[in-house]
Amino acid sequence: MAQLLDERDLGVLTSSMSLLVALVSNNHEAYWSCLPKCVKTLERLARNQDIPQEYTYYGIPSPWLQVKTMRALQYFPTVEDPNTRRSLFEVLQRILMGTDDVKNVNKNNASHAVLFEALALVMHLDAEKEMMSQCVALLGKFIAVREPNIRYLGLENMTRMLMVTDVEDIIKRYQAQIIATLKDPDISIRRRALDLLYGMCDVSNAKDIVEELLQVQMTYKLYLSTADFAMREELSLKAAILAEKFAPDLSWYADVILQLIDKAGDFVSDDIWFRVVQFVTNNEDLQLYAAMKAREYLDKHAIHETMVKVSAYILGEYSHLLGRRPGWSPREIFNIIHEKLPTVSTPTISILLSTYAKILMHTQPPDEELQKQIWEIFRKYESCIDAEIQQRAVEYLALSMKGAALMDILAEMPKFPERQSSLIRKAEDSEADTAEQSAIKLRAQQQTSNALVLTDQRPANGTQPAPQLGLVKVPTTTSTDESTSGQGLAHENGTVAVVDPQPHSGPSPDLLGDLLGPLAIEGPPGTAPQSDPSVASGLEGGPNQDALALAPVEDQTSTIQPIGDIGEKFRALCLKDSGVLYEDVNIQIGIKADWRGHHGRFILFLGNKNTAPLVSVQALILPPSHLKTQLSLVPETIPPRAQVQCPLEVVNLQPSRDSAVLVFSYKFGTNVVNVKLRLPAVLNMFLQPIIVSPEEFFPQWRSLSGPPLKLQEVVCAF
Repeated sequence: MAQLLDERDLGVLTSSMSLLVALVSNNHEAYWSCLPKCVKTLERLARNQDIPQEYTYYGIPSPWLQVKTMRALQYFPTVEDPNTRRSLFEVLQRILMGTDDVKNVNKNNASHAVLFEALALVMHLDAEKEMMSQCVALLGKFIAVREPNIRYLGLENMTRMLMVTDVEDIIKRYQAQIIATLKDPDISIRRRALDLLYGMCDVSNAKDIVEELLQVQMTYKLYLSTADFAMREELSLKAAILAEKFAPDLSWYADVILQLIDKAGDFVSDDIWFRVVQFVTNNEDLQLYAAMKAREYLDKHAIHETMVKVSAYILGEYSHLLGRRPGWSPREIFNIIHEKLPTVSTPTISILLSTYAKILMHTQPPDEELQKQIWEIFRKYESCIDAEIQQRAVEYLALSMKGAALMDILAEMPKFPERQSSLIRKAEDSEADTAEQSAIKLRAQQQTSNALVLTDQRPANGTQPAPQLGLVKVPTTTSTDESTSGQGLAHENGTVAVVDPQPHSGPSPDLLGDLLGPLAIEGPPGTAPQSDPSVASGLEGGPNQDALALAPVEDQTSTIQPIGDIGEKFRALCLKDSGVLYEDVNIQIGIKADWRGHHGRFILFLGNKNTAPLVSVQALILPPSHLKTQLSLVPETIPPRAQVQCPLEVVNLQPSRDSAVLVFSYKFGTNVVNVKLRLPAVLNMFLQPIIVSPEEFFPQWRSLSGPPLKLQEVVCAF
């Protein structure tokens, strides 16, 4: 091999270097004699000595050979000979100094290929700080160029530079530029920028970076496309982790997390608000401040449901610390929480009932009027069709009549055992994956199905994941499943005991948030079962399907009837982006949607509520002619107590009042259920506001001439 590297012909030498790269990647120990020859080859190329014209590409001496030679050198752990090391660094310095951007794309590509390989070799050899500073300066210049590929490589290599000692302070000089790339149109560049900011964050700059991430989260909400679901989730997760790791004080941490939930509630996983509860519970100095901030957020007219959960839990535990100042009394706190009850989903109602019981417990001496109000609510929900809510209402009502004994039964939650944050553990797990591994996983998922199945993997002892105060259901003949809502009280042989609701330590299976509540079962996502390709709808449309798509959805003849009014659920979803589309005793179909211009993206949540599988599951979209839809494959079987997520893409081609229809069927036991459900992909969802100031609007309005200057038409939407 060493003799081959003495070859003067660059064609033979290029082939020999390819062989060397393959050999040293397997075992470098046998090829130390080749190292100085590689350095001499680089010297010859860098100085353009004896390089035939046919091996010069746009004035660059054999860039392919330069790249292969530097790659071979990176398989050797070090360069021990001082003369060889000095010669190598001189060559690398020449490459770093001699690369300029030009208008010729081909020359730029070749020179940058050589340059980025040289940067990788400099990092590998752990060069002097002066050269490392020069490398960071070059990368900082690349971050600002117009060419997206160069920006991407600049961010990627700067992230690698973080592993080199003594360069973090140099990289921090480019913090503003890196933050600016978080708004880049290319999602790949935004991901690299987020990774870099996450890696370079420490106590000195954490406050600035986290606050910028919160602002960027709002920018994403306003401007970016539906392709940014995962990006916004990742940004929320990393902002929460940085706030926890580098918080200068506890109150700042509370402010950041509550702002995050307020601005990006749809993209805040349950793990984040579970961690907030754990953090507040374990830090007594934070409890009063957290209760005050939760009370302030509840004053807002419209807040995300996750904020309702967090605020209700914190105020249930610590509202008594606020005292009885005007606006902070137990009755006023109860009233402002109770105002949110009509707007929340079933799992959140369970948390609110627990909060009401806690407020009663903390109100000493008892407020008779408040007590009557809360008892009336408990009595109302004693006949609720949801078994979890019904049982909480029955038992809280009975407990609240025990007088002083209630103080012992509903005492404050004890501190959680100290453990590593589940958020940090999740981030560390995700960082272990390389880009290549991620691509392989993505391709494997695309080859099977886009549907994500979440299966019940709870321990046999019934340990529950969510840090909420509630009741563990006692198995009865009328209940076929256990609640997965958090527990604070457990029935055991007729007695009541306080238990510590530990947040689950595994990664949250649903980063988009959970529409189904009790069906968000702990555990990693399972593999999506293979489904019948005939079930999926492709890009459909056409006049032949319009008649069915526009037809009124009639009640289906089946022994299994829907829970609630299907029409009301549809109309409610026409005014908001998430909620329940259909529910019966066996299944719950939820929707989460995101809209950008004439494009819409749904996530259909199909949740099996039973302990037996649902089989012969089929779903078909029948769109009118103005809509194009694409539904991912739907598994033919939904496992017991599992949730399936099926993406659905919708493109609106022209204005219309018509809506698409989801034809859905399944079999449970001897019952076959067929339903037709209107999808809330209606005209108002595709509208976007245009913000125009009076100074801009009226001059254009007055410039119009001739009638009609005003035109009004009233149409019926449904």
